[in-house]
Amino acid sequence: MKTNVLLKLILILAFFSVQAGIRAQGADVQPEIGIAEHLDSIIPVGITFNNEQKQAVSLRGIIHKPTILILIYFDCPGICPQLLSGVSDAMDKIDMELGKDYQAISVSFNSLDTPEKAAEKKLNFLGKKSRSHASDWVYLTGDSANIHALTNHLGYMFQPAGLDFIHPSCIIILSPDGKVTRYLYGTTFLPFDLKMALIEARKGQSRPTINRVLEYCFNYDPEGRKYTLAVTKISATIIIFLAAVLLIILLIRSGRKKDKTKK
Repeated sequence: MKTNVLLKLILILAFFSVQAGIRAQGADVQPEIGIAEHLDSIIPVGITFNNEQKQAVSLRGIIHKPTILILIYFDCPGICPQLLSGVSDAMDKIDMELGKDYQAISVSFNSLDTPEKAAEKKLNFLGKKSRSHASDWVYLTGDSANIHALTNHLGYMFQPAGLDFIHPSCIIILSPDGKVTRYLYGTTFLPFDLKMALIEARKGQSRPTINRVLEYCFNYDPEGRKYTLAVTKISATIIIFLAAVLLIILLIRSGRKKDKTKK
């Protein structure tokens, strides 16, 4: 009898924990912002942008090596500069040569950004090694139609917030034929992870990202312009896990008692 009551209490606690997590997620995270991984999708031919020299280029047409694709906007006061610095730092630490083994493309999702501003920002974030291969790290700008065609195709969801944008932070790895093979999340990247992602891209191998757990554990705070720990969602998950463990223990003990009674 006591066991049944305890089980009911556990189930009630788990139910309210789930509801709290759902409410917290609905209040803190806008569903239209984030990443929906579109692995194995290929960049369409018709998406065009302007490079730093104001030349119109087909994004698909300039991809001919394993590629690091970085979505940013140039006046970002938050995570975009950190993302560019993190990518540049990781590129400088891998034993692969930009231009020979891979290429990098930064695309602004702000239609107001210009080729002139792209050229300026590019100089700011070229690393020691990448500076000698500047032509192989292209900065692109474009109109809203091409921007949304690309971001929708990649599953990259962002929203304007005044003069700024609320957006996720990641880099997208493409194969030489423009196929999406990996999403790497955050603003800093382990050289080993980046190198392996580029090697896999060269072979055309796609892999889901284990680090997507970060999207569940962290929320983006637009006011503080940073990621914050999603305490409610994490605590709800822990409570549910502990409740499940306790439930299993009680079921095992109950089964053992029945066996002893039969004997």
